[in-house]
Amino acid sequence: MSALAGAWRRLTATGALLASGAGTVVVLLAIVGDLRRLPLELALLAAVVLGAWSAVTRAGWRRLLAAIVTLGAAAGLVAVSFGGADTASVLVRVAAVALALVLVALAVRRDARGLRRAPTAGVAVPGARNAVLILNPRSGGATAQRLDLAGQCRARGIEPVVLGPRDDLVALAEAAVARGADVIGMAGGDGSQGLVAGVAARHGVAMVVVPAGTRNHLALDLGLDRDDVIGALDAFGPAVERVVDLGAVNGRVFVNNVSLGLYAEIIRSPEYRDAKVDTTLAALPRLLGPGSAPFDLEFTGPAGERHSGAHVVQVSNNPYGATAGSRTTRPRLDTGHLGVIALEIRGDRAATGFLAAAAAGRPGRHPGYCAWETAAFRVHSAHPVDVGLDGEALRMAPPLSFRSLPGALRIRLPAGALGLSPAARDARAREVLHQLRLTASGRSKART
Repeated sequence: MSALAGAWRRLTATGALLASGAGTVVVLLAIVGDLRRLPLELALLAAVVLGAWSAVTRAGWRRLLAAIVTLGAAAGLVAVSFGGADTASVLVRVAAVALALVLVALAVRRDARGLRRAPTAGVAVPGARNAVLILNPRSGGATAQRLDLAGQCRARGIEPVVLGPRDDLVALAEAAVARGADVIGMAGGDGSQGLVAGVAARHGVAMVVVPAGTRNHLALDLGLDRDDVIGALDAFGPAVERVVDLGAVNGRVFVNNVSLGLYAEIIRSPEYRDAKVDTTLAALPRLLGPGSAPFDLEFTGPAGERHSGAHVVQVSNNPYGATAGSRTTRPRLDTGHLGVIALEIRGDRAATGFLAAAAAGRPGRHPGYCAWETAAFRVHSAHPVDVGLDGEALRMAPPLSFRSLPGALRIRLPAGALGLSPAARDARAREVLHQLRLTASGRSKART
């Protein structure tokens, strides 16, 4: 690296640090403003949070009243926070924060190698000899049909198998392997991916994930471009193969997570698929409102303590990220551990406390929240348990026995795929600042 380039890196890092400090001061001054307004601002903020919670956990006129209170408190908060501030003052604050963000982005981009986690090691593999792709034509708003995936497969020498309304997906995958498929793919949602993954793992054949579903969480965590559905077919050619874990509950494989409690209860409604928001709002007062019964879920926590009545229990195939920006994706899929999150909310005060802790990026401060990693986990109940397995509504007989299946699945990725989930690319604020300090002082290693 030239002396000029090194000086530029140090200059941008120094500017980013100074701008970050200035931006922080500006934001704090904007929030605090006149100290006499601070108690009123905090009271209005609490009213917004409590009102919003009441709006989703009450029904009828109580919900309407809570919504009115929430909107009124929010309007009051804006008026109090910016009351007396002229347009120029607001623009200066926005410009200072924007400048800080731009400089930090510029500096961090130049030092991205020092911040990025290493991807899971993969090996180069030749193209498939007998490739089969199963397509769910109804997933993701008929993505497979809209993009003519079947035709794209034939042009590449891949056998397309279209899932019919009465077909058994597992049986189709088993038949493909019986015909000699050495690589089997699935174009559909995460629930379909999990079923095919179970077959592929059982027979030791490699799998290709084609993100043709609605959310495509598995594709996201594998580092695939979810918007490039056709490009995912490149994994049937010369590709990179990785080994990843699977999760299992009572013998049923899952690739993402299994949810118990609130989510599982909501998605079992027949109306959920076509009216998610309306169905959720209709169910929450019954599940979380006054007089709601606790969920019959009993399990042992990370320190051996007994839990019962949690509103949310989520068991994931590998833990989710730890930072606020990465809690919905998993940094790795090969740790050999399940991630477990449990949340219990008893009353409006507890709900307000949890929402405040979550907004601050510290949900663990709420006494009803716990998260840990484990190789196995068990949930007991006196009745059959509703579960949301990779987004699919099921009912299982207790106890629910979860376990990780380390290295169970061979996954093929296109050679040009990023191969990193957003959580793996996420850097904590202190890591960014540390890297910037090293660069500004000239102690950061030069990029090659």
